[in-house]
Amino acid sequence: MNQLDSATDNYTAQDAVLVLEDGQVYIGEPYGAVGATRGEIVFSTAMTGYQETLTDPSYDRQIVVQTFPHIGDTGVNPSDPESSRIWVAGYVVRDPSVNVSNWRAIGSLDDALVDNGIVGISHIDTRKLVRHLRTAGVMRAGIFSGDALLDGQGEPRSIDALLDDVRQTPQMKGMSLYDEVSTKERYVVEPTGAFEGKEPVATVAAVDLGIKAMTPQRLAERGCRVVVLPSTTTFEEIEQLNPDGVFFSNGPGDPEQADDMVAMLREVLSAGYPFFGICFGNQLLGRALGFGTYKLKFGHRGINQPVKDVTTGKVEVTAHNHGFAVDAPLGQTVDAPYRDGTFGKVFVSHVDLNDDVVEGLQCVDIPAFSVQYHPEAAAGPHDAAYLFDRFVAMMNDANAKNAKEESTNA
Repeated sequence: MNQLDSATDNYTAQDAVLVLEDGQVYIGEPYGAVGATRGEIVFSTAMTGYQETLTDPSYDRQIVVQTFPHIGDTGVNPSDPESSRIWVAGYVVRDPSVNVSNWRAIGSLDDALVDNGIVGISHIDTRKLVRHLRTAGVMRAGIFSGDALLDGQGEPRSIDALLDDVRQTPQMKGMSLYDEVSTKERYVVEPTGAFEGKEPVATVAAVDLGIKAMTPQRLAERGCRVVVLPSTTTFEEIEQLNPDGVFFSNGPGDPEQADDMVAMLREVLSAGYPFFGICFGNQLLGRALGFGTYKLKFGHRGINQPVKDVTTGKVEVTAHNHGFAVDAPLGQTVDAPYRDGTFGKVFVSHVDLNDDVVEGLQCVDIPAFSVQYHPEAAAGPHDAAYLFDRFVAMMNDANAKNAKEESTNA
């Protein structure tokens, strides 16, 4: 409920305390599990879709603040999760719902957080907190409640002691996390809907760097067989699948710490496979082409970000979850910097209208493109779903071109 000076220890073991690495302190009530958690604190501006947010693997090691004040009205259900578990490190809300009212609900959000061991805090001024994060930037933080607030003698720990814990937490910049969230075994998602039971339109090798369940579903709805692969997969294993296209998913962590994935992607591009990347996959394409990446001050997280597709002039309302971005020039087609233009020309295809951050890349001379945001957007909006159609068309065009070349050479 309060923001305190770091020298003040005005709380009990019945409270929950949020401590930011710059010394700001917020005292509220426990929400979800009781204990201690630390991570990078970020905020999401989504008004709906909290279950999709919580289960997005890209939030690994992050404490999520919901800017919308009232959370938990619809409880939780078995249909909306984007993965098999809740991935956030901690959860911050202003007013958790005391009632659950939805025909699909099988339980409350509070109980789900407890079951997954997610430590949270409620009844603090999230508006003030988010305004501070927008000004100061995202940073490390910790949530403490119950015994985590007490020392060995059962006395309240000092704020300075809690602050020391927070400052010992690793920075997100420099962290490699995709192996932590990736599937350990490959699995297959077969075509669905009108394509169910039919020969696949295309086979996609999807490298799971933190993939959300809706992504292979969107491809399956378009007739694709999607083979989801662990992050430890080699290029040779991808080749053995003889895929029509390769997909790199979203995921957590710093793209500068993914040299092995960048090297494999360069093999994919050199082999001529049509490529589509989302979020982390966009950052990896940027690196594979020779561009750098950088950390945003407070990132883009929510389902209401305006993005312009420069190839059509259309403005889309899009879903985002990223704290890093590609450093590439806007408004011009350039030679990809890697090895003096080995991969030909490329241009920024999508731009965030709030801050001109690169939101997509389109290669001109090879069949490859990517977007920084989430066109699969299970919780909506669905303005960018056409990108999956674009990928399917790219694979079909490549297959037709290959067939024509084989016929000519026969």
